Amino acid sequence: MDKIIEIRPYTADFATRWDEFTRTSRNAVFLLERGYMDYHSDRFEDCSLIALRNDRPIALLPCCRKGDTVSSHAGLTYGGWILPRSHVDGGLLLDIFESWLAYLRHDCVKRVDYKPVPYIYAATPSQEDLYALWRTGFSLTGRLLSSTADLRTPWKFDMSKRQQVRKAMRHEYLLGESNDWEGFWHLLSTCLSQRHNASPVHTLGEILLLKQRFPAQIRLFTATAPDGAIHAGTVIYDTGRVAHSQYAATTAEGRSRYMLTALYHKLMTEVFASRAYFDFGTSNEDGGLSLNRGLLSQKFAMGGSGTAYDTYSLML
Repeated sequence: MDKIIEIRPYTADFATRWDEFTRTSRNAVFLLERGYMDYHSDRFEDCSLIALRNDRPIALLPCCRKGDTVSSHAGLTYGGWILPRSHVDGGLLLDIFESWLAYLRHDCVKRVDYKPVPYIYAATPSQEDLYALWRTGFSLTGRLLSSTADLRTPWKFDMSKRQQVRKAMRHEYLLGESNDWEGFWHLLSTCLSQRHNASPVHTLGEILLLKQRFPAQIRLFTATAPDGAIHAGTVIYDTGRVAHSQYAATTAEGRSRYMLTALYHKLMTEVFASRAYFDFGTSNEDGGLSLNRGLLSQKFAMGGSGTAYDTYSLML
C-alpha cells in the first residue's frame, strides 16, 4: 500500500533536482526554475514545497510567504503545482491539495493565494489543479486578461495592421535581435514613466542577470534607425511553446512609423513562427479591475484573443 503524501519544505540542496523535475514536467516553464525564482529572494520569503509519496517527489509548488499569507508565487505572474508527465492524475492531485492545506494550517497560515499556470504554457492538458481548487473551497479573486495569437491556425493581422506594416517597411529601420539592453531599458523606463507613471518590474541589472542565466529563453528584439537609435523594442520570454512579450516600448517616432507593429509581425511570421502561441501579455491594472481597452484592441488587431491569468484564494 502506498504511503500517505508528505509535504516537505524546499531547501537549497534540492535545487538541481527541482530544476530537473521542472524541465521534464508537463506544465512548467523556465520561470519556475530556481535560477529565475531566486533572483529576487531578497524581496520574497521563499517557502516552496515538495510533495512526496513513498519518499519520491511527485509534485513541486513554487511559493512564498508574507506574514500569515502564502502565495504561489507573489513574485511571478503564475506558479501552481508543477506536475510530472505521468503518475499524477486529478485524484492524486486532489490528495496533494488536501495534504498541502493541512500542512499550511499546521504552519499557522491563514490565507492562500494560488495562481495556476495558464493552459497555453502546458505541454499537455494540465488543469487538474482547477478541479482541486474548486473541491477544496478556493474562490476566484483575480483575473487578468492576456491576448494570445494561436500561430498554428490561419491567423493574420487585420487590414489596418497590415497597412501599418507596409508603411513601416518604407523606412530604413533594422528589425532584429539586439544586445543593446541598456539602450532599450532607458527607452522602456522613459516610456513607462511618461505614459503610465510606472517603472519596469526588473531593474537593468536584474534583467541582465536573468539573461545571463537563460540566454536562449530571454531575448531582446528592436527596431533601430540608421543612426543606431532604438525606436521600438520588445523583450521576449521564449518557453519553447509560447513566445511571450514581457516588455514592449516605443518612442514617439517609433509609434508614428508603426515600428512595433512591424517588429511583432516579423517575430510572429519569422522568428517564432514555429511556436504554438504568441502571447502579447495582459492589458490590465488594479489586479484586473481596470481594462485598457485601447491596448487590448491593438493586440486583438494583431490576432491576439483572450487568455485568462487567474488568482484563487482560500481563508484557512
